[in-house]
Amino acid sequence: MFSIEQLQAGLVLPIDKPRQWTSFQVVNKVKAIVRNVYGLKKFKIGHAGTLDPLATGLLLVCLGKATKRIAELQDGDKVYTGTFVFGATTPCFDLEQAIDYHYPYKHITPTLLEQTSRRFVGTILQVPPMFSAVKIDGQRAYEYARRDDPSITIQPKAVEVYGFDITSFREGDPNHTEDSPAEVGTQCATKPSDAPVKAPHLYDNPQGEVPPHLPQADFRIHCGKGTYIRSLARDFGEAIGSGAFLSALRREQVGQYHIEQALQLDQVASFLS
Repeated sequence: MFSIEQLQAGLVLPIDKPRQWTSFQVVNKVKAIVRNVYGLKKFKIGHAGTLDPLATGLLLVCLGKATKRIAELQDGDKVYTGTFVFGATTPCFDLEQAIDYHYPYKHITPTLLEQTSRRFVGTILQVPPMFSAVKIDGQRAYEYARRDDPSITIQPKAVEVYGFDITSFREGDPNHTEDSPAEVGTQCATKPSDAPVKAPHLYDNPQGEVPPHLPQADFRIHCGKGTYIRSLARDFGEAIGSGAFLSALRREQVGQYHIEQALQLDQVASFLS
């Protein structure tokens, strides 16, 4: 068991964040466990780098004097794995909102994906999502996004991508092609440069689900601090002449910490005691 003195001296707990949990909820859960194990009413706790609710993986929870290392830990390189869906977009670039537009996708091949991924390695300019915690004039971007304020824009910033690999590609299920926009009376663009098609009522996919006819690709990305993988999905979709959004994301590494070291939330109490 870690002593109270060891806890206060500083402890970094690598946690495997579950899907649908916010990073704040994970911190609160760990806080409750620590209070129960040690009987402490007041102690320092925080996390090094927010994960979106639909993302899973490595979240570093810092206790005691380790909270002073949060900025240092956040600066570490990150490794993410996940899945892009092509041929559609959502306002938040992941599955937290329903599809808003559809795009051509039948021209997408593994070769095109591999060639395009190389364009995103190095120093790139990236605009963070409006549905994010980036601050604009003292307020979080998502606060403006929820008000649908068109006057607010986020400035692009430079981020580093050290590696970007497409690890697999899956064509959409041909048994579901009858649900395509053309089949429900809406003409879909035939060239990658054409305008997107607004999602018609009959084609509205349930929020949180991936239309089975759309192609998907799994990826592995090694990047520097401040990189938004949701924004990378949006930019990647545009670069291949289509649209894209993120359907799965897992953080596997932060600096020297790896997902293999991470604790499940139900393991924290036994680890500490």
